[in-house]
Amino acid sequence: MTDPTARTSLAVVIGSVREGRFGPTVASWFSEQASTLDAFDVTVVDLADHEIPLELPALSPKFADSAYPRPEGMRRLTAALDDADAYVLVTPEYNHSYPASLKAAIDWHFTQWTAKPVAFVTYGGAAGGRHAALHLENVLTELHAVTIRDGLAFPNFFTAWTDGRPDDPDAARYAATLLEQLAWWAEALRTARSRTPYPS
Repeated sequence: MTDPTARTSLAVVIGSVREGRFGPTVASWFSEQASTLDAFDVTVVDLADHEIPLELPALSPKFADSAYPRPEGMRRLTAALDDADAYVLVTPEYNHSYPASLKAAIDWHFTQWTAKPVAFVTYGGAAGGRHAALHLENVLTELHAVTIRDGLAFPNFFTAWTDGRPDDPDAARYAATLLEQLAWWAEALRTARSRTPYPS
């Protein structure tokens, strides 16, 4: 039985590794919002700090599990994803989808996402990264993750942020709604996983 008062381990994942990326700014602000709540212990996971090859082993991690071969430079990333009860993926939109770095990080893992909640904080041009979130919902459903309905999107981020903070006065309120839903799902799923192994 899990402790209902336990804090949720939240991994805020920066999905872009592109030169000049804006992701760390968004992740820093969002992590600040999450840290104001008693529900979360927040860890920022920057994919740029990890080795994530595009070439994958022949066997899926779904079937290999702990025997799945991962590069030494990915072990810290795998451990961070293992330890998290919930995830927030911070991603831009590239050509109506999300970055290859984030897809590779997802594909190298499987059980880490299973029966855990995932929320999206996106940024981009006019669409604010919403196409990226839609594509991620499809992928993470395949991995048996639970995606959160209320995401956070920042259209035209290049003119909508000042000194590391969004200009929209309602942004913090939207973030709070996302985090409340994420905390609910994290507790519910953590309790369910402790009672009964998730069927695969």
